[in-house]
Amino acid sequence: MSGKRASASQGGNDRRKKKYRSDGTPVWGKRYIDGPGIWVTCVKGKEKQAVGELYELFGNLALELWPEDPEKDNDDSDPDADGELSLEAQIASEVSAMKRPRKEQRFTNCQTNTPCVVFISCKPPVDPVQLVMTHIHNVYATGVTHTRHSLRFSPVSAACVTNLPEIQALCRTVFEPCFGGSVGQKFRYKIESRIRNHTTIARADLIEAIAKCVPEGHTVDLADPELTILVEVFKSVCGVSVVRDYLKYNKFNAVEIANAKNASSSEDTSARRIE
Repeated sequence: MSGKRASASQGGNDRRKKKYRSDGTPVWGKRYIDGPGIWVTCVKGKEKQAVGELYELFGNLALELWPEDPEKDNDDSDPDADGELSLEAQIASEVSAMKRPRKEQRFTNCQTNTPCVVFISCKPPVDPVQLVMTHIHNVYATGVTHTRHSLRFSPVSAACVTNLPEIQALCRTVFEPCFGGSVGQKFRYKIESRIRNHTTIARADLIEAIAKCVPEGHTVDLADPELTILVEVFKSVCGVSVVRDYLKYNKFNAVEIANAKNASSSEDTSARRIE
C-alpha cells in the first residue's frame, strides 16, 4: 500500500515539475514525432537548452515571415482605454479573458528520447523549408547563429509511416511542386538520407524507392546538385523535403557556416591591415 502511495506521490511530483509556457501550454507537450517540422542536431547533454533556444529563434523568424493578425489580439487591449470600469465590469472582463481560447502555438517540441537530436513540429502557416532557409541565409550573411547548442537543421515538409509504399506516395506529393513547378526545366538532384533507430528498411532500398518517384528527365548529381532531397527516418516515421544549395551551405550546419564566415572576415581584415 505504501508502495502505491509512494508511486502516486512520485508521479505527482513529476507532473508538478513539468515545464509550461507563460500562456499555460506545456513545453514538453508531444510524445511522438509529427511532421511537418524541423530536425535539429545539438550538443550532447544540451537537448533541453537547445529546445528553449529553438523556440525563441523559430518564433522570431516566424513573426517576420508570417506576421500574426493584429485583429485577433484586439480583445487583449487595456480595459481602461475607454474609461474606468466598475468592479463588476472588470471581473466580467477577466472572466471573459480566462474563457477565451488560448492562441495556438506554432511550434511544439516532440520528444525523441535520443541524445543530440530534437524535433520541433510546425503548424501552418509555417513552412519548415522556408524557415530553415531564412535562418541559414541569415547565418551565412552575418556569421551569427543566435543559438549556442543547436548545430544542423533539417526541415521536414511532410512525414508518414516508414514503409516503402507510404514513403513513395508521400514523395510524389512533395516532389511535384519542386520538380514539376517549372515547365520544361530539368534539375540535377541528390538524395541525402539519415536513418536513426530504425532497422527494417535498408538505406539502399530506401534511396532506390525514392529515386523512382522523381519525375523523368531530372538527373542525379552527387557532386553539384541543384536540389537535394532530404530523407529523415526516425523509428517508425519518415520525413521528406526538397531544398536548394544544401552543399553550398555546409549541409545546413549553422555553426560551420558561422565559423567559415567569421574566419573569412578575419582574413579580409588582416589583408586590409597589411595593405
